[in-house]
Amino acid sequence: MTIRLWILAAGMTALYSCQSAADKNAQQQQASISQGALQEITDSVVKPMEMADNSLTSLDWPGIYEGILPCADCEGIKTTIQIDTNKTFEVNTVYLGKDKPLKQAKKGTFSWNASGGSITLDGITDGPNQYLVGENKLIQLDMQGQRITGNLASKYELAKLSGPVSNVPDALLIETYWKLTEIMGKPVSGPADGKREAHVILKKEKNRVQGHGGCNAFSGTYELKDLGRISFSAMASTKMACPNLDQESAFMSVFQKADGYIIKGDTLQLIKARMAPLAKFQAVYLR
Repeated sequence: MTIRLWILAAGMTALYSCQSAADKNAQQQQASISQGALQEITDSVVKPMEMADNSLTSLDWPGIYEGILPCADCEGIKTTIQIDTNKTFEVNTVYLGKDKPLKQAKKGTFSWNASGGSITLDGITDGPNQYLVGENKLIQLDMQGQRITGNLASKYELAKLSGPVSNVPDALLIETYWKLTEIMGKPVSGPADGKREAHVILKKEKNRVQGHGGCNAFSGTYELKDLGRISFSAMASTKMACPNLDQESAFMSVFQKADGYIIKGDTLQLIKARMAPLAKFQAVYLR
């Protein structure tokens, strides 16, 4: 009797052990399957995210970007930024419209944000240092790294240059002798014998305009508005009679139509909206 009970107990113990081992093996297999399924799901979600298109991976972003950014106490800040594939940058700024233009240059390294959409110029702490990288442009962000909104939002963009940046600084709009070179896309003729060449000077004092049309002297006033915007008023000229006044009349009509200006190097353009330039001028530096 005792022997039978012992055999029965041993058999039950062995059966329990086998069932426990089987259950444990089944749990391990289930865990392995679950882990594998989880890895497949993770791979299907994370890997496409890692390979997603962004500015860093999809755009031809290395190059030179340039534009004139808004300025609180000057005509604008001409800004040139060069970024390279080795994550180095160079920034050159010129504060326009001051008696002595303030120029600054900074170099360093930059880093991309986690999403690959914007860069931070490391080491710049005295002003904005973050830029959204777009198709052929950089967009300056505010001090918190957010897009700038409002009427001037579009003014915070730098366009990518197709060629190397010019080493010639932009001439100043104010107190520069601007020689007229072109009207409505046509080159101007030289001054007649004994006459002065057509030109204009925008004086700082009282926003006065003074110049010469080739026959008659003229004067008036100007007003600078938003960045790159200008208007002329109270324009008047002398009434001397000269042959071929058509060019001078066309020149004077420019001041009635113009509502903006562009300066590139030593060239000034007076423009209206997005039309072709009304007139072009060349800076002449008098000694």
